[in-house]
Amino acid sequence: MSILDLSNDAGLCAIGLLTLNILLGLLLSVKYNPVRRWPHRRVNTVRLHNWTGYTALAVSFVHPVILLFVASPKFVLMDLLWPLEAPKQPVVNTFGEVAVWILLFVITTSILWQERRALNRRVWKRLHLLTYALFPLYAIHSLLTDPALKDQPIDPLDGEKVFVELCIVCVAVAIGFRIRHQLRKPPPRVHRPKVARVPRQLAGVGLRPTTSDRQQPSD
Repeated sequence: MSILDLSNDAGLCAIGLLTLNILLGLLLSVKYNPVRRWPHRRVNTVRLHNWTGYTALAVSFVHPVILLFVASPKFVLMDLLWPLEAPKQPVVNTFGEVAVWILLFVITTSILWQERRALNRRVWKRLHLLTYALFPLYAIHSLLTDPALKDQPIDPLDGEKVFVELCIVCVAVAIGFRIRHQLRKPPPRVHRPKVARVPRQLAGVGLRPTTSDRQQPSD
């Protein structure tokens, strides 16, 4: 196995972890209960979702760092920080770079909300929607990258590309089901203001005429 192959394997591992992370996040968004449904066991889906994100972030950083040890083409540290100046596939690599920084931002804000309580839940939830922008970025990067770094035409039936395509299909289908669930969800109830309850002792006050009122002649 060459150094370039090791970098490619790290990228595929990151894609698999990101796919699993997004799928778990979609399950959490619909309040999926693993006890009532499959696998009918207690599974801490929140912790699993968090750790797949942490691991995916770590592997995503390792994936380009390995390229520094490739003899040809020669990458330097600046090429990883600013991929537009990279010797090979600068635009495609930029998509991957932006995806990594979005993942870092999403994980950081999640830690600030869950561990530090430094963010409001509503603010965190809006920031967490950046995950949906992360998906197309890493999909484009993964599909259009030449594993051999030789600017050759992409083979969609290559084993690595088929794995990437399956991950993309899984996420796309899951997002479709999530949107369908949201559309079929009943609208929230409109809570009417509560009317102050009148004590029984005062319930009839002003409604029944008194004895003096009955004896008064009518006009």
